[in-house]
Amino acid sequence: MNPVLLPSNRPAERFYRGGARISAFRGEDGAAPREPEDWIGSTTTVNGEPALGLTTLPDGRVLRDAIEQDPVAWLGDDHVARWGADTRLLVKLLDAGQRLPVHAHPHDDFAATHLGRAHGKAEAWYILQGGTVHVGLRQDVEAADLAALVERQDATTLLGLLHEVEVAAGDVVWVPPGELHAIGSGVLLLELQQPEDLSILLEWGDFAIDGAAVGHLGLGFDLALAAVTSTARSATDLAVLISAAPDSGSVFPEAADEYFRLERVPVRGAATVDQGFSIVIVNDGEVEIDGRRLSIGSTLLVPHAAGALAATGTGELLVARPPAP
Repeated sequence: MNPVLLPSNRPAERFYRGGARISAFRGEDGAAPREPEDWIGSTTTVNGEPALGLTTLPDGRVLRDAIEQDPVAWLGDDHVARWGADTRLLVKLLDAGQRLPVHAHPHDDFAATHLGRAHGKAEAWYILQGGTVHVGLRQDVEAADLAALVERQDATTLLGLLHEVEVAAGDVVWVPPGELHAIGSGVLLLELQQPEDLSILLEWGDFAIDGAAVGHLGLGFDLALAAVTSTARSATDLAVLISAAPDSGSVFPEAADEYFRLERVPVRGAATVDQGFSIVIVNDGEVEIDGRRLSIGSTLLVPHAAGALAATGTGELLVARPPAP
Protein backbone atom coordinates (compact mmCIF):
# COMPACT_ATOMS: atom_id res chain seq x y z
CA MET A 1 0.00 0.00 0.00
CA ASN A 2 1.27 3.44 -0.93
CA PRO A 3 0.59 6.88 0.55
CA VAL A 4 -2.44 8.62 -0.98
CA LEU A 5 -2.28 12.25 -2.06
CA LEU A 6 -5.54 13.88 -0.99
CA PRO A 7 -7.32 16.91 -2.43
CA SER A 8 -9.19 19.14 -0.01
CA ASN A 9 -12.44 17.81 1.47
CA ARG A 10 -14.55 20.79 2.56
CA PRO A 11 -18.07 20.35 3.88
CA ALA A 12 -20.13 23.17 2.42
CA GLU A 13 -22.32 25.74 4.14
CA ARG A 14 -20.80 25.59 7.61
CA PHE A 15 -22.20 28.04 10.12
CA TYR A 16 -19.22 30.40 10.06
CA ARG A 17 -17.26 32.08 7.27
CA GLY A 18 -13.85 31.11 5.94
CA GLY A 19 -11.96 29.08 3.37
CA ALA A 20 -9.78 31.48 1.38
CA ARG A 21 -6.70 30.81 3.53
CA ILE A 22 -7.13 27.06 3.04
CA SER A 23 -7.24 27.59 -0.73
CA ALA A 24 -4.07 29.69 -0.59
CA PHE A 25 -2.26 27.17 1.63
CA ARG A 26 -3.35 24.28 -0.57
CA GLY A 27 -2.57 26.10 -3.83
CA GLU A 28 -6.16 25.60 -4.98
CA ASP A 29 -8.55 27.98 -6.71
CA GLY A 30 -11.01 30.03 -4.61
CA ALA A 31 -13.52 28.69 -2.12
CA ALA A 32 -17.15 29.28 -1.26
CA PRO A 33 -17.57 31.74 1.62
CA ARG A 34 -18.65 29.05 4.10
CA GLU A 35 -16.11 26.27 3.49
CA PRO A 36 -13.79 27.05 6.42
CA GLU A 37 -12.72 23.46 7.17
CA ASP A 38 -10.79 20.81 5.24
CA TRP A 39 -11.45 17.37 6.77
CA ILE A 40 -8.29 15.42 5.92
CA GLY A 41 -8.38 11.62 5.90
CA SER A 42 -11.77 11.74 7.60
CA THR A 43 -13.79 8.76 8.78
CA THR A 44 -16.11 11.17 10.62
CA THR A 45 -19.33 12.79 9.41
CA VAL A 46 -20.73 16.21 10.17
CA ASN A 47 -23.05 15.81 13.15
CA GLY A 48 -26.44 14.57 11.98
CA GLU A 49 -25.31 13.88 8.40
CA PRO A 50 -25.00 10.36 6.93
CA ALA A 51 -21.95 10.97 4.73
CA LEU A 52 -20.93 14.66 4.68
CA GLY A 53 -17.34 15.01 5.89
CA LEU A 54 -16.14 11.54 4.89
CA THR A 55 -12.99 11.26 2.77
CA THR A 56 -13.32 9.49 -0.59
CA LEU A 57 -10.20 7.80 -1.95
CA PRO A 58 -9.05 8.25 -5.57
CA ASP A 59 -10.39 4.78 -6.41
CA GLY A 60 -13.90 5.85 -5.37
CA ARG A 61 -14.01 4.00 -2.05
CA VAL A 62 -14.95 5.81 1.14
CA LEU A 63 -11.94 5.75 3.48
CA ARG A 64 -14.05 4.55 6.41
CA ASP A 65 -15.15 1.51 4.39
CA ALA A 66 -11.64 0.79 3.15
CA ILE A 67 -10.29 0.76 6.70
CA GLU A 68 -13.10 -1.49 7.91
CA GLN A 69 -12.28 -3.94 5.11
CA ASP A 70 -8.56 -4.15 5.96
CA PRO A 71 -7.89 -2.50 9.31
CA VAL A 72 -4.49 -4.10 9.93
CA ALA A 73 -3.03 -2.82 6.66
CA TRP A 74 -4.28 0.69 7.37
CA LEU A 75 -3.77 0.92 11.13
CA GLY A 76 -1.35 -1.82 12.17
CA ASP A 77 -1.68 -4.90 14.39
CA ASP A 78 -1.20 -3.13 17.72
CA HIS A 79 -3.74 -0.40 16.97
CA VAL A 80 -6.34 -2.91 15.77
CA ALA A 81 -5.77 -5.17 18.79
CA ARG A 82 -6.67 -2.26 21.07
CA TRP A 83 -9.20 -0.21 19.11
CA GLY A 84 -10.32 -2.22 16.11
CA ALA A 85 -10.99 -0.23 12.93
CA ASP A 86 -11.43 3.07 14.83
CA THR A 87 -8.75 5.51 13.58
CA ARG A 88 -9.07 7.56 16.81
CA LEU A 89 -8.24 10.68 14.80
CA LEU A 90 -9.72 13.53 12.78
CA VAL A 91 -7.42 16.11 11.18
CA LYS A 92 -8.62 19.45 9.83
CA LEU A 93 -7.35 22.64 8.33
CA LEU A 94 -9.47 25.46 9.76
CA ASP A 95 -9.68 29.03 8.46
CA ALA A 96 -11.50 31.40 10.80
CA GLY A 97 -12.99 33.87 8.35
CA GLN A 98 -14.77 35.33 11.36
CA ARG A 99 -14.34 34.84 15.09
CA LEU A 100 -15.82 31.51 16.09
CA PRO A 101 -18.41 31.40 18.89
CA VAL A 102 -17.57 30.63 22.49
CA HIS A 103 -18.04 26.89 22.78
CA ALA A 104 -16.78 23.67 24.33
CA HIS A 105 -16.78 19.95 23.61
CA PRO A 106 -17.80 17.03 25.85
CA HIS A 107 -15.38 14.51 27.34
CA ASP A 108 -15.49 10.77 26.70
CA ASP A 109 -17.62 9.79 29.70
CA PHE A 110 -20.22 12.49 29.03
CA ALA A 111 -20.41 11.62 25.33
CA ALA A 112 -20.80 7.91 26.07
CA THR A 113 -23.37 8.36 28.84
CA HIS A 114 -25.57 11.04 27.29
CA LEU A 115 -24.96 10.79 23.54
CA GLY A 116 -24.05 7.15 22.98
CA ARG A 117 -20.81 8.17 21.23
CA ALA A 118 -17.50 6.33 21.24
CA HIS A 119 -15.52 9.52 21.87
CA GLY A 120 -15.76 12.99 23.27
CA LYS A 121 -13.85 15.75 21.57
CA ALA A 122 -10.45 16.76 22.81
CA GLU A 123 -8.61 18.93 20.29
CA ALA A 124 -5.31 20.72 19.75
CA TRP A 125 -4.12 23.25 17.20
CA TYR A 126 -0.88 23.93 15.37
CA ILE A 127 -1.00 27.58 14.29
CA LEU A 128 -0.19 28.18 10.62
CA GLN A 129 -1.15 31.86 10.49
CA GLY A 130 -1.50 33.72 13.75
CA GLY A 131 -3.98 36.03 15.42
CA THR A 132 -6.04 35.99 18.60
CA VAL A 133 -7.41 32.95 20.42
CA HIS A 134 -9.61 32.83 23.51
CA VAL A 135 -9.03 29.82 25.77
CA GLY A 136 -9.95 28.98 29.36
CA LEU A 137 -11.78 30.99 32.01
CA ARG A 138 -10.11 33.92 33.75
CA GLN A 139 -12.27 33.34 36.83
CA ASP A 140 -14.49 30.66 38.26
CA VAL A 141 -18.07 30.89 37.03
CA GLU A 142 -21.13 29.45 38.76
CA ALA A 143 -23.23 27.14 36.61
CA ALA A 144 -26.31 29.31 37.07
CA ASP A 145 -24.42 32.43 35.98
CA LEU A 146 -23.09 30.70 32.87
CA ALA A 147 -26.58 29.47 32.00
CA ALA A 148 -27.95 32.99 32.42
CA LEU A 149 -25.35 34.40 30.01
CA VAL A 150 -26.31 31.78 27.45
CA GLU A 151 -30.00 32.51 27.95
CA ARG A 152 -29.41 36.25 27.42
CA GLN A 153 -26.95 35.59 24.59
CA ASP A 154 -24.53 38.01 26.23
CA ALA A 155 -21.66 37.37 23.82
CA THR A 156 -19.55 40.28 25.06
CA THR A 157 -19.50 39.02 28.64
CA LEU A 158 -18.99 35.41 27.58
CA LEU A 159 -15.96 36.29 25.48
CA GLY A 160 -14.64 38.55 28.23
CA LEU A 161 -14.59 35.63 30.65
CA LEU A 162 -11.89 33.93 28.57
CA HIS A 163 -8.14 34.51 28.41
CA GLU A 164 -7.26 36.37 25.21
CA VAL A 165 -3.89 35.36 23.77
CA GLU A 166 -2.01 36.36 20.63
CA VAL A 167 -0.57 33.35 18.82
CA ALA A 168 1.92 33.13 15.95
CA ALA A 169 2.82 30.54 13.34
CA GLY A 170 4.46 27.59 15.07
CA ASP A 171 2.55 27.97 18.34
CA VAL A 172 0.41 25.12 19.66
CA VAL A 173 -2.83 25.28 21.64
CA TRP A 174 -4.13 22.31 23.66
CA VAL A 175 -7.91 22.38 24.27
CA PRO A 176 -8.95 19.64 26.72
CA PRO A 177 -12.56 18.43 26.68
CA GLY A 178 -14.85 20.86 28.46
CA GLU A 179 -12.54 23.88 27.97
CA LEU A 180 -14.30 27.01 26.73
CA HIS A 181 -12.63 28.53 23.69
CA ALA A 182 -13.06 30.64 20.56
CA ILE A 183 -10.73 31.13 17.58
CA GLY A 184 -10.24 34.71 16.42
CA SER A 185 -10.80 35.99 12.89
CA GLY A 186 -7.85 35.51 10.55
CA VAL A 187 -6.32 32.46 12.23
CA LEU A 188 -5.39 29.48 10.05
CA LEU A 189 -4.58 26.30 11.93
CA LEU A 190 -4.10 22.58 11.68
CA GLU A 191 -6.43 20.88 14.14
CA LEU A 192 -6.13 17.38 15.55
CA GLN A 193 -9.15 16.07 17.42
CA GLN A 194 -11.04 13.01 18.45
CA PRO A 195 -13.20 11.80 15.55
CA GLU A 196 -16.51 13.40 16.53
CA ASP A 197 -18.42 16.55 15.54
CA LEU A 198 -19.83 17.55 18.94
CA SER A 199 -19.97 21.18 20.04
CA ILE A 200 -21.80 22.90 22.89
CA LEU A 201 -22.44 26.46 21.69
CA LEU A 202 -22.74 29.23 24.23
CA GLU A 203 -23.36 31.96 21.64
CA TRP A 204 -24.76 32.03 18.13
CA GLY A 205 -26.13 35.49 17.37
CA ASP A 206 -23.71 36.31 14.52
CA PHE A 207 -23.62 32.82 13.04
CA ALA A 208 -25.69 30.89 10.51
CA ILE A 209 -26.98 28.36 13.01
CA ASP A 210 -29.99 27.97 15.30
CA GLY A 211 -27.98 27.58 18.48
CA ALA A 212 -31.06 27.55 20.68
CA ALA A 213 -32.18 24.38 18.89
CA VAL A 214 -28.89 22.54 18.23
CA GLY A 215 -26.29 24.17 20.46
CA HIS A 216 -26.99 21.79 23.35
CA LEU A 217 -26.60 18.55 21.30
CA GLY A 218 -30.25 17.70 21.88
CA LEU A 219 -29.75 17.47 25.63
CA GLY A 220 -31.03 20.87 26.77
CA PHE A 221 -28.60 23.47 28.08
CA ASP A 222 -29.01 22.48 31.73
CA LEU A 223 -27.41 19.13 31.00
CA ALA A 224 -25.09 20.19 28.17
CA LEU A 225 -23.46 22.93 30.25
CA ALA A 226 -22.58 20.31 32.86
CA ALA A 227 -19.89 19.15 30.41
CA VAL A 228 -18.27 22.62 30.42
CA THR A 229 -15.31 23.39 32.69
CA SER A 230 -16.33 26.23 35.02
CA THR A 231 -13.08 26.73 36.95
CA ALA A 232 -10.47 29.34 36.14
CA ARG A 233 -7.16 28.75 34.39
CA SER A 234 -4.13 30.34 36.05
CA ALA A 235 -1.20 31.84 34.16
CA THR A 236 0.70 28.61 34.87
CA ASP A 237 -2.16 26.56 33.43
CA LEU A 238 -2.30 28.78 30.37
CA ALA A 239 1.41 28.29 29.70
CA VAL A 240 0.73 24.56 29.44
CA LEU A 241 -2.24 25.05 27.12
CA ILE A 242 -0.52 27.54 24.79
CA SER A 243 3.17 27.43 23.91
CA ALA A 244 5.68 27.57 21.07
CA ALA A 245 6.27 24.22 19.37
CA PRO A 246 9.76 22.73 19.50
CA ASP A 247 11.67 22.75 16.22
CA SER A 248 11.27 18.99 15.81
CA GLY A 249 9.61 15.98 17.40
CA SER A 250 6.36 15.85 19.38
CA VAL A 251 4.75 19.28 19.70
CA PHE A 252 1.66 18.92 21.91
CA PRO A 253 1.64 18.76 25.74
CA GLU A 254 1.93 15.29 27.24
CA ALA A 255 -1.73 15.40 28.31
CA ALA A 256 -2.77 15.30 24.64
CA ASP A 257 -0.90 12.06 23.92
CA GLU A 258 -3.78 9.84 25.02
CA TYR A 259 -5.90 11.41 22.26
CA PHE A 260 -3.56 12.10 19.32
CA ARG A 261 0.00 13.07 18.43
CA LEU A 262 1.61 15.65 16.14
CA GLU A 263 5.26 15.59 15.07
CA ARG A 264 7.26 18.34 13.43
CA VAL A 265 9.76 16.84 10.97
CA PRO A 266 12.31 19.19 9.39
CA VAL A 267 13.67 18.01 6.04
CA ARG A 268 17.20 19.26 5.35
CA GLY A 269 18.34 17.02 2.56
CA ALA A 270 16.74 13.87 3.92
CA ALA A 271 14.44 12.76 6.73
CA THR A 272 12.37 9.72 7.69
CA VAL A 273 8.71 9.55 8.66
CA ASP A 274 8.33 6.53 10.94
CA GLN A 275 5.94 3.73 10.04
CA GLY A 276 2.34 4.06 11.15
CA PHE A 277 -1.05 5.37 10.08
CA SER A 278 -0.68 9.11 9.70
CA ILE A 279 -1.63 12.29 7.88
CA VAL A 280 1.43 14.12 6.53
CA ILE A 281 1.16 17.82 5.64
CA VAL A 282 3.90 19.78 3.90
CA ASN A 283 4.17 23.01 5.88
CA ASP A 284 7.22 24.57 4.24
CA GLY A 285 9.45 24.18 1.21
CA GLU A 286 9.33 21.36 -1.30
CA VAL A 287 9.97 17.69 -0.57
CA GLU A 288 9.85 14.39 -2.42
CA ILE A 289 8.07 11.40 -0.87
CA ASP A 290 7.21 8.15 -2.63
CA GLY A 291 8.33 9.59 -5.97
CA ARG A 292 6.10 12.68 -5.65
CA ARG A 293 7.32 16.27 -5.55
CA LEU A 294 5.19 17.91 -2.89
CA SER A 295 4.89 21.61 -2.12
CA ILE A 296 3.30 23.58 0.73
CA GLY A 297 -0.24 22.45 1.48
CA SER A 298 0.11 18.94 0.04
CA THR A 299 -1.40 16.26 2.27
CA LEU A 300 -0.68 12.54 2.26
CA LEU A 301 -2.78 9.81 3.84
CA VAL A 302 -0.31 7.13 4.94
CA PRO A 303 -1.39 3.56 5.71
CA HIS A 304 0.62 1.56 8.25
CA ALA A 305 1.45 -0.95 5.49
CA ALA A 306 3.28 1.75 3.53
CA GLY A 307 6.16 1.40 6.01
CA ALA A 308 8.57 4.18 6.88
CA LEU A 309 8.70 7.03 4.38
CA ALA A 310 11.89 8.61 3.05
CA ALA A 311 11.58 12.36 2.46
CA THR A 312 14.16 14.37 0.53
CA GLY A 313 14.46 18.07 -0.25
CA THR A 314 14.20 21.14 1.92
CA GLY A 315 11.12 21.86 3.95
CA GLU A 316 9.03 20.83 6.93
CA LEU A 317 6.44 18.12 7.48
CA LEU A 318 3.69 17.99 10.08
CA VAL A 319 2.81 14.37 10.88
CA ALA A 320 -0.52 13.74 12.61
CA ARG A 321 -1.08 10.36 14.26
CA PRO A 322 -3.58 8.58 16.53
CA PRO A 323 -2.54 7.86 20.10
CA ALA A 324 0.11 5.17 20.54
CA PRO A 325 -1.60 1.81 21.24
